[in-house]
Amino acid sequence: MTTSVRQHATTVQVRYFASARAATGMDSEVLTLPAGSSVAEAVLELRGLHAGALSKVLDAASFLLDGVAVRDTSIQLPDGAELDVLPPFAGG
Repeated sequence: MTTSVRQHATTVQVRYFASARAATGMDSEVLTLPAGSSVAEAVLELRGLHAGALSKVLDAASFLLDGVAVRDTSIQLPDGAELDVLPPFAGG
């Protein structure tokens, strides 16, 4: 008899760049979220963990999920994913 194993959590490596790094004081961290969580839910968790300056950065940030630009934050996070927080960059 085969027993199905349910995944109860999703682990995501979050990497911070530029002002997101400055706001958190770290280069990266690991989030553990309920299985089936979306990018939007990860961002909500980050707002709770790092209230204040990071919230403003997240309002303007774009995200990469495993190196691919996120256009729809309702996309589900696979376990072991890498989520990059990219604030707007000044350039010229």
